[in-house]
Amino acid sequence: MARMARALVPVAMAAALLLVATVFMEGAAAATYTVGAPDGLWDMQTDYAQWVKTKTFHPGDKITFTYSAELHDVVEVSRAGYEGCSSANNISASRTGNDVVALTAVGTRYFLCGLTGHCDSGMKIRVDVVVAASAAPGPAAASGPASSSASSSAPLSCIIAGGVVAALHLMQHAVVARPFWW
Repeated sequence: MARMARALVPVAMAAALLLVATVFMEGAAAATYTVGAPDGLWDMQTDYAQWVKTKTFHPGDKITFTYSAELHDVVEVSRAGYEGCSSANNISASRTGNDVVALTAVGTRYFLCGLTGHCDSGMKIRVDVVVAASAAPGPAAASGPASSSASSSAPLSCIIAGGVVAALHLMQHAVVARPFWW
């Protein structure tokens, strides 16, 4: 038993290193998109329906709305609010001119400019957040800090957690076992 535990110490150490590398890679995999970039921003000239067609959003990604705070705002609304261009019962509203929204979960998010007439003129966007493919990276971000468009997923997290438990278990038994030179 002690000999087997000693033999598994390198395996446990390798599993721990793999865990650390995976955690760092997951954090670096999220993308940040500037809405409307590179040809536009959050304004009344950009075709957001066309812009969003060229993107694939995943949990962990962020979208940044860049605009003149004197002229626009960003309001997150329900589907009904989006379709009716109404910000009356909004989910959230921002007006900094550089608003960052974290896409934390799979689903559809709706945003519009709440100033009168702006949404009706096309200043609204529907963002579909989808599960990332297991190993294939998505398209690169259109602007902002360069990063790939992959994200973390629950199954990978479960695998990692299981690996950590196994590695800790093996290391515990390796520490209890006598060194081979005794």
